[in-house]
Amino acid sequence: MDAFIKKGFYTIGALKTNQILYPRGIRQKISEFALHLRKTDVGVSLVTVGSRSYYVYRYEGNLNGIDDAVALISYPKDAFHAPKALRAFISTDVSLSTREILDRYVERWPVEVFFRQSKNQLAFERYQIRSSKGIQRYWLLMSLAHLIACTGCGETMSFEDGYANIYSHIQEERLRFIYQCGARHVLFEEVMALVA
Repeated sequence: MDAFIKKGFYTIGALKTNQILYPRGIRQKISEFALHLRKTDVGVSLVTVGSRSYYVYRYEGNLNGIDDAVALISYPKDAFHAPKALRAFISTDVSLSTREILDRYVERWPVEVFFRQSKNQLAFERYQIRSSKGIQRYWLLMSLAHLIACTGCGETMSFEDGYANIYSHIQEERLRFIYQCGARHVLFEEVMALVA
């Protein structure tokens, strides 16, 4: 992580609420520390992201393994102190404002969806790539697969709909092939040899 930060990169992401903070030098879990927060505390502010408002506490300091980071502890405006509503976020760039961190976190959601779809439906989690050329090819294939799924069926649609459409078309073609082999009285072993 230190080498990552020294090169000028930073991370914004979600934190588990059992993550350890050191407010005023005292070791505490985020979930425990959050219980002591009040809406009127100096460090708590009401921040609007998109159409939703959150009470957010900004902690700057040591997070286990990271010397200087920002942890945002937040509750939706209407669910302050509701344990299941507690959310925490990290930024290794302390120069970003609370609003900037939350805005950038929200922007990364479509990227998360893209990666989840690529891993789950396109089986890209099976590959390990070590060369920069391999990484470029990987990105090209992933982007091409998404483009085909979204536009390759004659109309623009979501990835999920396009993938389902292509998948059902492939299944239909397989069944048609099997039917045609049966109609021509092709032996099962010959069909298996063609399919395998």
